[in-house]
Amino acid sequence: MSAATLVPRGPTAIPVEAECISPDRFRGLTTTQIAALPVWHGNQECLLGDFFTVTGTGGQEIIINGDVPHVKWIGSGMTGGRLEVRGACGMHAGSGMSGGELLIRGGAGDYLGAHLAGGLIQVDGNAGHQLGGGYPGSPTGMTGGVILAQGNVGNEAGARMGRGVIAVLGDLGDLAGLGMHAGTILCGGRPGIRAGAWMKRGSIVCWGGTELMPTLLYACTYTPPWLALHVRLLARLGVRVRDTWATGAYQMYSGDIAVQGKGEVLLWTGG
Repeated sequence: MSAATLVPRGPTAIPVEAECISPDRFRGLTTTQIAALPVWHGNQECLLGDFFTVTGTGGQEIIINGDVPHVKWIGSGMTGGRLEVRGACGMHAGSGMSGGELLIRGGAGDYLGAHLAGGLIQVDGNAGHQLGGGYPGSPTGMTGGVILAQGNVGNEAGARMGRGVIAVLGDLGDLAGLGMHAGTILCGGRPGIRAGAWMKRGSIVCWGGTELMPTLLYACTYTPPWLALHVRLLARLGVRVRDTWATGAYQMYSGDIAVQGKGEVLLWTGG
């Protein structure tokens, strides 16, 4: 598998918008052609080579060696291939992906995986607000794929989620699953306030407990048979899971009844 490697020349005060950093855009290009791809630096159109030292040729794999928190839109619109950021990255990474694999070895900015339709995103550190969410004015956020965050994430993770899986091993911010109507959010830590607000369908699973809104009503305590599939998925992705996550009892709360929703929040009882 041929790979292109990008080494950042250094951060800039003005963010760089680099939607071109994607296996789809690099495929079949020479080193010189990759360096000549257009990016935006403020309101000026520049070249990718102005901000990165490029080696290798375009194929199915891209490696970014270093922190690039000033670079936005990395991997946006990917349909396949593999993109690894060996450091932190900026906003909108992986937005609109429909396939492929995006690995971020540091933290990520806001809107990571926004409108994700397929593929896998893994971030080893923390992520910002609107993880797997939708842009303002859109009725739907992510509609497929998997996002795994090893750290904490910001507010409105999974907002207006339509399908897919979001797994956060740390804490969630406020309003997780806001307006979601399908899909699953898994939380290894504790969510912030108003988890599941306005949810119509979908599932939020909390292994660290949470305080619930009064519009989420207790329904029963049981062991969800489908949850074992998600626990096995996490194990395949290298997460150290507990057997009782799949076999233990969960308190199920239904709602949000403020919008006549039929979603569920599941609180693990530990056994």
